[in-house]
Amino acid sequence: MKHWKLAGSTAVLALLAGTGAFADVTPEEVWQNWQDMSTSAGQTVTATSAERDGDTLVVAGVTISYEKDGTSFTSAIDQIDFADNGDGSVDVTTSDSYQMALKAPAATEIDGAMPTDLKITLTQPEMVVTASGTVDALSYEFEGPSLTVKVEPGDSAAAAQGSFEVALTDLSGKYLVEGDGEAKKITSDFAAASVKISGAGKDATAKSDATFSATIADVAGDTDGNFLGAAAMADMAKALQGGFAIDGNFSHGAMTFDLAVNEDGKPTKITGGSEGGDMSFAMDATHLQFGAGGKALNLMINSADIPFPELKLGYQEAAFNMLMPVGKTTEPADFAFLTKLVGFTVSDEVWGMFDPAGSLPHDPATVIIDTKGKVTMTTDLFDEAAMAALGDTPPGDLNALDVTELKASVAGAELTGAGTFTFDNTDKTTFPGVPLPTGKMDLKLTGGNTLLDKLVAMGLLPQDQAMGFKMMVSMFANSAADKDEMTSTLEFKDKGFYANGQKLQ
Repeated sequence: MKHWKLAGSTAVLALLAGTGAFADVTPEEVWQNWQDMSTSAGQTVTATSAERDGDTLVVAGVTISYEKDGTSFTSAIDQIDFADNGDGSVDVTTSDSYQMALKAPAATEIDGAMPTDLKITLTQPEMVVTASGTVDALSYEFEGPSLTVKVEPGDSAAAAQGSFEVALTDLSGKYLVEGDGEAKKITSDFAAASVKISGAGKDATAKSDATFSATIADVAGDTDGNFLGAAAMADMAKALQGGFAIDGNFSHGAMTFDLAVNEDGKPTKITGGSEGGDMSFAMDATHLQFGAGGKALNLMINSADIPFPELKLGYQEAAFNMLMPVGKTTEPADFAFLTKLVGFTVSDEVWGMFDPAGSLPHDPATVIIDTKGKVTMTTDLFDEAAMAALGDTPPGDLNALDVTELKASVAGAELTGAGTFTFDNTDKTTFPGVPLPTGKMDLKLTGGNTLLDKLVAMGLLPQDQAMGFKMMVSMFANSAADKDEMTSTLEFKDKGFYANGQKLQ
């Protein structure tokens, strides 16, 4: 048995414990509000009995269920005891482990998809949650040595389905739930010392099987959101206008992973790790943001399908970020786009396939595109009817673009650049279909001619194509006399396009 000391209830903890509680309330109020919270999430809660035994409300035969569009979820807890402590708080005791079932029809849009039938076992010994505050603003903390979720095929599952397990250690966190009715404001953060994932699957028909394992250290995250009831969330456009919003950040430390696949007698093994990573996301009626990054990834692949014993890949840093407005705006709103891959390396065996003599530098490659700007949205991106009516017309007007960093380096050559532009959306005739730009971009290429010459010598590039490229570049760039370096300034001004001061259009 595990022991919970609560003073409130929240649907967020339903998966952790299937229990809830309140500050300054009775066991009956705790039990009723837990049912209300589940109902607001589209779930149904039933019990075979709920009777007082002294200071304790004993609820037996608890079932939590959800069903929509053929998908069903059921969880069963034998007994939950709500004990009145006499100080306005309630202790809730339930078993260390209980089971859930998830069933869903086969996805019609995926060829060969099978129905889902899963048995889920959740184990969380000695998990403790301490809550305080009021019913309308409940704050609480939780802590536990471990939480394990095991997913296995159900009784009617197809033979090709597998199983997996996720185990977290040294959990801790806190939540704040505010509001009454279905709408809730929830602020939370959590941390776990480690997460271990393991899984296995087998498909006898395809003569294939696979195993997977991963260990992730120092997992942490926080979220802040306004959540509406299940019915209100059915239409995302209306939900956003109604106040739905979420903002979250997650991070992890060192990670290792191992995947082994055997397909019709052909084995493939993938192993690797990284030093850490992070992810962020945000969404409300005004904007959508998503970003992710990782550091020091290394990956090794052994397979009969590659022409050498082992393929190695890696990078020093990778990142992606996107920010964009999603609703109509009366003023220009921010947007941003970043993609970054720094220090990318591959095995010498890969280089050897097209550079057996080692003529090219095998330096790590880098690609960075970092931009931001302003756009005025004329259409709500989540309004399906309005978006369909646009046809090929953009849903907004571009006002400004700032290329903060442009960088590409490979095989000894490097291109860098930066620039800033503004756009006049009242003039889309000077450059047909495009708002009139004003601004400039500075570019610099080093090692370009040397790389071309080496590609020609290796037979990978015809001489005439290399000469044509050099001639074309010379029209737009200034070359240094004493080194392999070219610079160029591309500029839009006075309704024209200029390269190094020479008008081209």
